[in-house]
Amino acid sequence: MQQKTYESRGLPYVSELARQNFTDLYEILSWNLDHDIRFYRCTSELIPWNSQFELPELPGYEEIETIARRCGELIDDAGMRLTFHPDYWCKLASESSDTVDRATAAVEYHADWLDLMGLPRTPYYGINVHIGATYGDKDATAKRFCEAVEGLSPGARARLVVENDDKQDLWSVPELVSEVSDHAGVPVVFDYHHHSFTDRGYTYREAFKMAAKTWEGIRPAVHYSEPQRLRDPDVRPQAHAEYVERVPTWLKKGADVMIEAGQKERALLAAREGSKSERRRACRPESEAN
Repeated sequence: MQQKTYESRGLPYVSELARQNFTDLYEILSWNLDHDIRFYRCTSELIPWNSQFELPELPGYEEIETIARRCGELIDDAGMRLTFHPDYWCKLASESSDTVDRATAAVEYHADWLDLMGLPRTPYYGINVHIGATYGDKDATAKRFCEAVEGLSPGARARLVVENDDKQDLWSVPELVSEVSDHAGVPVVFDYHHHSFTDRGYTYREAFKMAAKTWEGIRPAVHYSEPQRLRDPDVRPQAHAEYVERVPTWLKKGADVMIEAGQKERALLAAREGSKSERRRACRPESEAN
């Protein structure tokens, strides 16, 4: 919904889109459940322009609430996990107060959507952000981030999680643990592919274990992708592949894994089928396998 449309059609059209989006979300979640997919990243366009109004101001708010609560009940009953991932512009540690205000508003309205669905206030239903910059002083940036976290509402603060970055000079898992999580209590989401850019001498398993400890009794969330550069040397090293070959077994055992791949659910289903084939081969008698 572009700004021009919002200005011309206003809250009635926002309500129409919100009702349709929650209706579509229920269909998506139902499809996921039918295919035993229990971890879903929801769009940040769920309710357009929510930074400009409070949810109860929407015409027909009660109907939207009913549909949203139906989604939450499906998630809760099925033991599913739903998270949000605001865009990179959501920078809580910015040196610009206007940018911090916009980022804070974004985190808050994502939290409002989770409240609208009736989901518990826990990082299990995370709002995933990056610090995304250092501004020339990591200590000061970490301090600003922690101060911004302290300024969030209880519902937003309880759901905030932070992810390691994909550039060498940005934020690694050990830095997020020591400079952010230990001070602000924000769990760290381990991104497997990003770790290759910011490993700081730690193996994938070591970094994952560090991040996992920040979840304090909650099953960690992790992101897994493979670099498209393995298949196409001309693309950016950060680019995700369309599919993934194999999710490490130790990662699947220790966390809920979000696959990040161009083909989305097709990539997930293909990876799952590949794992089944691998297990079948491993269980075949040696004479048959040969």
